[in-house]
Amino acid sequence: MGVTAPAGFTAAGVPAGLKSTGKNDVVLVRNLGPDFAAAGVFTSNRVAAAPVKWSRQVLADGRIDAVLLNSGGANACTGAEGFGNTHRSAEYVADLLKVSAGDVAVASTGLIGQQLPMDKLLPGIAAAAAALAGTQDASDQAAAGIMTTDSVSKQVSRVVGDSTTGQVIIGGMAKGAGMLAPALATMLVVLTTDAALTSEQLDAALRSATAMSFDRADSDGCMSTNDTVLLLASGASGITPDAAEFTAALTDACQELAARLIDDAEGAEHTIAIRTFNAATEADALEVSKAVSRSNLVKTAVFGKDPNWGRVLSEVGTTQAAFEPDELNVAINGVWVCKNGGVGEDRSLVSLEDRNVTIDIDLNAGTAQATVLTNDLTHDYVHENSAYSS
Repeated sequence: MGVTAPAGFTAAGVPAGLKSTGKNDVVLVRNLGPDFAAAGVFTSNRVAAAPVKWSRQVLADGRIDAVLLNSGGANACTGAEGFGNTHRSAEYVADLLKVSAGDVAVASTGLIGQQLPMDKLLPGIAAAAAALAGTQDASDQAAAGIMTTDSVSKQVSRVVGDSTTGQVIIGGMAKGAGMLAPALATMLVVLTTDAALTSEQLDAALRSATAMSFDRADSDGCMSTNDTVLLLASGASGITPDAAEFTAALTDACQELAARLIDDAEGAEHTIAIRTFNAATEADALEVSKAVSRSNLVKTAVFGKDPNWGRVLSEVGTTQAAFEPDELNVAINGVWVCKNGGVGEDRSLVSLEDRNVTIDIDLNAGTAQATVLTNDLTHDYVHENSAYSS
């Protein structure tokens, strides 16, 4: 499981002192080939961090040999010096691994507005390069090294194909627990595969997968400056899988990672799946689900274990989706508390004691549907984010 699950990849995670906790904070993932095709999707935030700007340039030719990641500092809003430090870091990795700096992607996470301590980062890179391995432990150390406010690391793997057609493996790791909002949800994600695929094929699969996963995870409505999702292919299996089958497996892997991000959201006590169905279009369904997922009133109601369907309906009404107000239905954990735009079943029948909550919204306008994952808004979330930089 994780980034070393496919053949042709090594990884490492080490402590370099960027975090005050002394935990792992510098990570390397290396593609050993024989292929080095890659694709990436980044934050749409116009205030993009220096590593995002650098990695976009790296991906221009569809090749990545290695990825350097760090927690303990976002290197965002750091000006020319911050971009220079990203470049310097990539050059340092390139020198150690005997690759081109233009093929080294960089990703960072942590506090915005502070320069990275290069006197700690560079020795950390050297230590990570020396520790590179293709083992499960190496994957575990790497996944731990990108954590910030995460309480657990997130890793995944999938097998594509069978013994007759040949099998390829997809592996991956992710971090993210707050500042989670499309597009993308706030995260660093590295996905690997030993499939023999071109960068164009990887790009198509990745964009399809992220649209159905990370772009439908919304913890707190806040979009990061550092979102990075990278997909690297080593070609070590020598197998080119069916495109649809590969994309489906990649999507499934990304959906699992997205769900884990929401499950680990800062201070959350409930994970909420908001499904809008019987919509005129998928775009309408997605707009409605996202609107409800962004409502602080809905999120605090769930935290308070209050099945307040009026708050759901009021958010539906802010959208441009096609519907008639007197034909709307809403269910909370399977109880249709709102029917035909008014009072439905007794709301006292709804239990919000369990971690998982479902909110179903029936627009009665078509056959399309879309689900967005979110979480409740708690006292712990406010406390954690009010004290984040102090």
